[in-house]
Amino acid sequence: MTELQKKSKTADTDFMEPARVKVPQPQRISANRNGMVATAHFGATRAGVTILEAGGNAMDAAVAAAFALGVCEPQASGLGGQTMMVHHVAETGQTVAIDGSSRAPNRAVIEASDKSSRLLGYGATTVPSTPATLGYVLGRYGTLSLEQVLKPAIDLAEKGVQVTELQRRLQQRELRNFKKGNAGGFFLRGGDKPYTVGSVFKQPVLAKTYIRLAEAGIEDFYTGAIGERICEDMKKNGGFIQKDDMANIPWPIEREPVSSRFGNLYVHTMPPPAAGRTLLQMLNILRKFPKNLRNPDTPDGALLLAEVIRRAQLDRRDRPFDPNFYPQVQDRRMVGDTYAKQASKQILSRLKGGGETTHLSVMDKQGNTVALTQSIERVYGAKVATPDLGFLYNNYMSAFDYDDISHPYYLRPNGVPWASVAPTIIFKAKKPWLAIGSPGSERITSTILQIIVRLAYQSPFDAVAAPRLHCSFDGKVSLEAAYMRDDIPKALEKMGFSIDIREPMSFYLGCIQMVLSENDEFIGVADPRRDGSAGGPEK
Repeated sequence: MTELQKKSKTADTDFMEPARVKVPQPQRISANRNGMVATAHFGATRAGVTILEAGGNAMDAAVAAAFALGVCEPQASGLGGQTMMVHHVAETGQTVAIDGSSRAPNRAVIEASDKSSRLLGYGATTVPSTPATLGYVLGRYGTLSLEQVLKPAIDLAEKGVQVTELQRRLQQRELRNFKKGNAGGFFLRGGDKPYTVGSVFKQPVLAKTYIRLAEAGIEDFYTGAIGERICEDMKKNGGFIQKDDMANIPWPIEREPVSSRFGNLYVHTMPPPAAGRTLLQMLNILRKFPKNLRNPDTPDGALLLAEVIRRAQLDRRDRPFDPNFYPQVQDRRMVGDTYAKQASKQILSRLKGGGETTHLSVMDKQGNTVALTQSIERVYGAKVATPDLGFLYNNYMSAFDYDDISHPYYLRPNGVPWASVAPTIIFKAKKPWLAIGSPGSERITSTILQIIVRLAYQSPFDAVAAPRLHCSFDGKVSLEAAYMRDDIPKALEKMGFSIDIREPMSFYLGCIQMVLSENDEFIGVADPRRDGSAGGPEK
């Protein structure tokens, strides 16, 4: 134990020990007839598979994997964040979107925060909703107890997980910001250095929090001992969250997915406040073009893709929707056929002229399907953690609008932040065919779009591993140029796009975790851009 660990209450007691083995290489693709789990970390994938093998359904496995990701991938998720998902219940044939938005504290008003405090520190945190969302899904749609689904996460926290190269790089990148909060005591070696790759990272403090949840129930996080401790820590450090905020437990809202057709596929994805409608808009515009023009591995296909992504990003920025009003909008406008025709004509005319987040996907052999995305917003969230609880708080206070009082995501007491996630389930022949999602902020929808397009002519793994691009609303195209034809960046530049060259297999351009059901077999694919893995149960 280091001297800092001995002195600091914020540090876990037996954080690190030298690893005698290399970090295991994740299994990027897997096939199985009994179900499939794909997550952003092999430890979480194993957690989900364990639950399927114990007789749990896809919802049980998804909840277990989500809790486990809070241990294995703390830079992207955990108890202090929020969770969104779309799932299909085979027995009823029902497909449901679960809106697990976090909530703005009642005292978080514009005048009480500035730009820097919305990103770092206790004042950056909204009321965490992940525990409430996962608890709700388990209670309503699962078959196992909270104690059962938490056990894999507890084991991982107690025994430790090996630090990957990606995690080491992210710790190095965030060193300066870590110094502005107390989270370095939990997530840095000696409180101030990145961990070495392959070292075993144990989280006994977080394990105790999980054990408390297993024994006392989810409500304890909000109105019990855990909630009491959160409020004490917030008050001590200038956070906005108080007892009345926690007492109003942010249980999720069940919403109707937004849906559309793409060829013989039926796409069901997350409605506002998430970005599923943006994904549907992209797909609807693309299907107005011939298939041979949609190939992103050609200059024409890349140009088309960039134009479609930019158009959808502009519309998302300019036409936000209140999540509670959107179901009453009779004409969904930008996801409608008329709008798609109009937009495709405009794009054709132009062409002729010239954090952080994590995703998991699960299918079981009964046909239950889950696409679940969770986040603490930026990498390592607000960089603060309650000393004796062990999880990072989110910085979703940065995801509100602070200028336009008429904006649906303007900061208001108990308001919900704007989200970029788009967990998606795609049906073929009336059965779940694909569960898919990605992290990546505004790149999420464009990442998912490219996979759907590529699956028409590529194998699942090739579709995921293929080079990607993203176009922002200001016309900047980020792309993995090393794997592309040389004439693609040149064609984009000629059309007036600014080019942002990213490294091959870029962390920036999303991380797909998907499960596909085809020919009585489940295929799982984990994006090689991060630490994900796929696997299925033995029985």
